[in-house]
Amino acid sequence: MNWITNFVRPRINSMLGRRDIPENLWIKDPDSGEMVFHKDLESNQWVIPSSGHHMKISAKERLKFFFDNGEYEALENPKVVLDPLKFRDEKRYTDRLKEAKAKTQLEDAILSATGTIEGLPIVATVQDFAFMGGSLGMAAGEAIVKAFETALARKRPMVLFAASGGARMQEGILSLMQLPRTTVGVDRLKEAGLPYIVVLTNPTTGGVTASYAMLGDVHIAEPGALIGFAGPRVIEQTIREKLPDGFQRAEYLMEHGMVDMVVSRLEMKSTVARLLKILLKTPLPQEAAEPEILPPVPVAPETRPHV
Repeated sequence: MNWITNFVRPRINSMLGRRDIPENLWIKDPDSGEMVFHKDLESNQWVIPSSGHHMKISAKERLKFFFDNGEYEALENPKVVLDPLKFRDEKRYTDRLKEAKAKTQLEDAILSATGTIEGLPIVATVQDFAFMGGSLGMAAGEAIVKAFETALARKRPMVLFAASGGARMQEGILSLMQLPRTTVGVDRLKEAGLPYIVVLTNPTTGGVTASYAMLGDVHIAEPGALIGFAGPRVIEQTIREKLPDGFQRAEYLMEHGMVDMVVSRLEMKSTVARLLKILLKTPLPQEAAEPEILPPVPVAPETRPHV
């Protein structure tokens, strides 16, 4: 069998001019099972056209779609101690960090940048769930704090895309300390009168929902995003009751007042830009006014001399 697989089949394929087809050319819609060509999906910001299902998206791609012309200036993340607790479970923490960096091409779960949306200068911060579940450690906390400081220094509003599983257990209490530190950054931004908008993506859970992810002036959620502190399974096991359908999903939270609006990724840029202009009291472009139609001027009846 090895002889057929390793020798005969490659010779036949080479004679017939066959080429190996990459396995990721088609992507399956989790909702409908429909197969979507990956180039079409990428051009549609990783939103499946037929069902509207929002796939996960990397931090770099999100910023490329969000900023004008895909141009932005990335902020360098502050340097921190990589493994303060010398933590080890099945693997060493340093090895996990190396794998995550190689996988995402990021220094940590946070990517911050400055740029413009519809001509409005802003600071944007994105959590990448692919980097250890978007967990919040010292490096991520420092990066978020730096983003707030940059927004303050440049007097720009801030937009944060949250996607996290919570605190990073490999850093213990040092990870939890980032929650109040980022909260102080939010307070300083609001004291300066600068808007802070949070976009909740799938999933946003754990400690971040007890801090900066729920302290925005406006909370926007992507359709179908899972948002909450503890997961539904943990809650069901704790209260021993069946949860409602759609519990902790974006649409459910909007109906119950936890989220201000649910917005498609395709409309996120224009929606955020409009909200920021309203909060900053920037004049919005007015539609061309229709010409005023004046009422007809009454004409006096013609008078003729009597003959």
